[in-house]
Amino acid sequence: MHYDRSMRWLIKLLTRSGDILIARFSPMARMLSFGGIALAGIFSPRLYNSATRTVVEKQIYFTAWQILGSFSLFAALLSLILIQIAVTAARNYGLGDLALEVVLRFLVIELLPLVTALFVALRSGAAINAEIALMNINNEIQALADVGVDALRLEFLPRVIGGVLSVLALTAVVSLIAMLIAYVSLYGLETSGLAAFSQILGQVFSPLQVLGLWLKCLMFGLAVTVIPIAAGLEAPHKLFFAPIAVHTGMVRLFFALMLIEVGSLAITYL
Repeated sequence: MHYDRSMRWLIKLLTRSGDILIARFSPMARMLSFGGIALAGIFSPRLYNSATRTVVEKQIYFTAWQILGSFSLFAALLSLILIQIAVTAARNYGLGDLALEVVLRFLVIELLPLVTALFVALRSGAAINAEIALMNINNEIQALADVGVDALRLEFLPRVIGGVLSVLALTAVVSLIAMLIAYVSLYGLETSGLAAFSQILGQVFSPLQVLGLWLKCLMFGLAVTVIPIAAGLEAPHKLFFAPIAVHTGMVRLFFALMLIEVGSLAITYL
């Protein structure tokens, strides 16, 4: 009798633990599934028409173009401070060139892409999350399906494409600004340092390193759009769940960005 009670307790415990695990990982599975569908849809010729191009253009405008000036200024100030600290400290030990290589690796390859992704996540990720959650709560997505409109192709994928392109473009701009500041900090406005600086850039940005950088930026771009959309689609059809959906999506997004960055560091340096 005692053995039967123990077995029932153990079965109940395992069942409850299994239900908890399923409930916890089901959103992740749905998010990965949606991410795969979105990635496949991006390369589908059926996606691209005047309506979807308009949504993509608006997404890029609100996500990247409107903040280009202010974000570039912030990135320039951050780059200037970090480069000056590294170069000034290294010059005291006669290691100016080595410091420049190290700071470019840290700044351009690691820090600026992550800062860009976080900036886009705060500006557009939360807005996309709230918008999709409200569309889902108000049954607008179902209404589109009822009249034969593919919401995935018309509403979701253009936002994914716009977000990815915005992250890539902003990262490219601020990386170029950081490299320009690095050159001026080390060599001034003279052109005599171009050969040495080009050699340093060649050591830092090997073809494999550049490929890894853009793959990481691509994953950042997918994360800041796919995760908010997936979280918005999970919102129950009650208005007070909208803020909860946004909070949940942003927490998942933060951990996803950190996981991508940690994985990149591990692959690169371990």
